[in-house]
Amino acid sequence: MAAGCTVGPRYSRPAAPAPAPDAWKTQPPWQQAAPKDAIPKGAWWQVFHDSELDAYEQQLLQANQSLAAARDRLSQARSLARVATADYFPQVSADPNAVRERGSGNRPLNGVVQPVRPYTQNVYSLPFSLSYEADLFGRVRRNVEAANASLQSTAADLGNVQLVLTAELAADYFTLRELDAEYQVVQESVGYERKGLDLVQHRHEGGIASGLEVAQQATLLDSTISQAALVQQTRAQYEHAIAVLVGQPASSFSVPVAALRATPPPVPLGVPSDVLERRPDISTLERQMAYENAQVGIARTAFYPHITLNGAGGWESKDIASLLSAPSLFWSLGADALEPILQGGRNRANLAAARAAYDQAVANYRQSVLTAFQEVEDGISNLSTLSQALTTQSAAVDDARKALDIANNRYVGGVTTYLDVITAQTTLLNSERLETQLLGQQMVSSVYLVKALGGSWDASQIKDEQVHPQAGQILQQ
Repeated sequence: MAAGCTVGPRYSRPAAPAPAPDAWKTQPPWQQAAPKDAIPKGAWWQVFHDSELDAYEQQLLQANQSLAAARDRLSQARSLARVATADYFPQVSADPNAVRERGSGNRPLNGVVQPVRPYTQNVYSLPFSLSYEADLFGRVRRNVEAANASLQSTAADLGNVQLVLTAELAADYFTLRELDAEYQVVQESVGYERKGLDLVQHRHEGGIASGLEVAQQATLLDSTISQAALVQQTRAQYEHAIAVLVGQPASSFSVPVAALRATPPPVPLGVPSDVLERRPDISTLERQMAYENAQVGIARTAFYPHITLNGAGGWESKDIASLLSAPSLFWSLGADALEPILQGGRNRANLAAARAAYDQAVANYRQSVLTAFQEVEDGISNLSTLSQALTTQSAAVDDARKALDIANNRYVGGVTTYLDVITAQTTLLNSERLETQLLGQQMVSSVYLVKALGGSWDASQIKDEQVHPQAGQILQQ
């Protein structure tokens, strides 16, 4: 019967802005993942099968301060939700006091003409008070509903913070590994170009090559060495970023050098409607809608009477020895019904504001759904394009090596100038660097695709994050 008196709209999740498609528009560049390839629960990064990445992710989960702050926010939300359930129970308080006072001999006594004498007395009291709001129209229930929705929203936000941080770590890790591989490519080019410089210098000393050819090769070598230094600079920045993510000082943290030897794993895409349950940011906004819906109900209860039951009692005496005697006992019982009549439009304005906040939450939710679909489609499209580009670029590297061999042979045979060799060397270096960069972009795009799909998170993880009034609370402060 009490639930039937709860005013305000019941919550139901609004529909997405358009029906979710049955399948993704872009086809992935791999065969569909088998069940055994499913994203590991709680540790989505294990799909990449990189033990070093796994170790860094575990460090992040234990030491990242942004993640620790998100956990603290969740603990705070749990406590605030328990605060809301306290209104289900009577509020009892005691206020013992002892006073010694002196009354003035010149105090007014409303027309009494006999002499007024000063007096001195003791007053000892041990009062208790009790109040209880009869929740006939659901204000307390709506408050608890809003608190639970806020708690679940905070829990989903924690999942989103963890997903964002772990994805950022994985992306930085694979970018750093790509830079290691790219540095190795540049260093190999430096070695080839040093040999080329030695060759040209010997030919110059023998009167076969010109000084211009020596200068051209030396310029190319110096430029390539500069490129290697810039790659190292960029690597250092990513190493520092990883240090912050795993909760370590950048000055004392280092990642051992290792080349990138990985291929994008098959990612189980599912169907687009699955994203609504797997994205923690969408769940955060969905729970925000539930919170705002409860706020509409709370604003609606302001139009109905607030009924409060009150009681007071205790002992009062001028002598502490007789404080707890029967004649010192006092008590009172009563009820209060506050019905708003004229509020200058305050209640109507509050209700309109609550409804507008709910509509805003609905719009934010629907926009997040569209954005999620876009991010997944972008991820699949990126991987498809990068897969094709990497295949073509691998062929380009092979062709560039052949071109360099031909240019060297033609130069040694005196058929062409050394400029053709320099051009071929530059083309090979650029082609090899681009091939390495494309592989790194593939891995990073795979990370962001898994992130766009929600990682290993799903909405069932926040269903139990709610509080209910417990009988034991009646005896708690």
